[in-house]
Amino acid sequence: MDYVRLGSTGVKVSRLCLGCMSFGSAYEWMINEEASRSIIRQAVEAGINFFDTADVYSRGQSEEITGRALKEFGPGRDRVVIATKVYFPMGDDPNQRGLSRKHIMHAIDDSLRRLGTDYVDLYQIHRFDSDTPVEETLQALTDVIKAGKARYIGASSMYAWQFAKLLYAADKNHLTRFVTMQNHYNLIYREEEREMIPFCRDQGIGLIPWSPLAGGILLGNRRRNTARSQGPITRERYLRKEDDAMVDVLAQVAERRGEKPAVTALAWILSKQGVVAPIIGAYKPNHLEDAVKAVETRLAPEDIVALEKPYVPQGIVGHV
Repeated sequence: MDYVRLGSTGVKVSRLCLGCMSFGSAYEWMINEEASRSIIRQAVEAGINFFDTADVYSRGQSEEITGRALKEFGPGRDRVVIATKVYFPMGDDPNQRGLSRKHIMHAIDDSLRRLGTDYVDLYQIHRFDSDTPVEETLQALTDVIKAGKARYIGASSMYAWQFAKLLYAADKNHLTRFVTMQNHYNLIYREEEREMIPFCRDQGIGLIPWSPLAGGILLGNRRRNTARSQGPITRERYLRKEDDAMVDVLAQVAERRGEKPAVTALAWILSKQGVVAPIIGAYKPNHLEDAVKAVETRLAPEDIVALEKPYVPQGIVGHV
């Protein structure tokens, strides 16, 4: 496993981040604790030290499962990097959501309790909150850092102008700056290349893209509008007929190279400047095995050209 700096910080993370969204029992597509623990153990043994979850994932179950497993299988708290998120509703009350100071202060304590740790390494805002002044959010996050409950802060999908507004307010008011952007990015969704990715590179913000395999479409064994492609994420985000051409080209390049499409697709995103660690959602052992192979894979320039040629621009997807 290779390790790189998390954006412009000094902390080192594995080139892969294990995404823990599938851990729990809130939905039929999630995997139970026994299966989740097996995936976490496999990840640790592969050298992955970066783990991403969120309070909203299975209403806290993901954090609980991740925390328990890392205590048992992890190499020690100082040797793993734990990331979680805040924003989405955690109850019916209007104050149990968003990025107000009130909610952030409750949410971080709840996340730490579920994870069974005194601090998280990366505390991320899951989305932009247009109902809360950015200064309020930033002051609350800065106080979370000062209290020792988080080491760094990060953000997730939003428009580049919204992220610029947050960074400007942080700098202007001498508040803690975001160090990462967890954005939606893969071979069949590349709209982030227009503004967000260049902006993050310019600002020294590390990219940790989510859904690098497009909800499983880029595994190469699925097709749009088939039973195997009808998971919740795929159903909402990857329905364009234009994407079939991308899947076909990916299969051709992968076959020519003698590797699985998933390996090729992940090698592509790992080759992109500014990408620190794509977030890998693994349900089965082979999903992690393929991801680890991708870290060691280098694509030829002509492979990259071939993979990028079929892309057709589209509207923004994944900001809500």
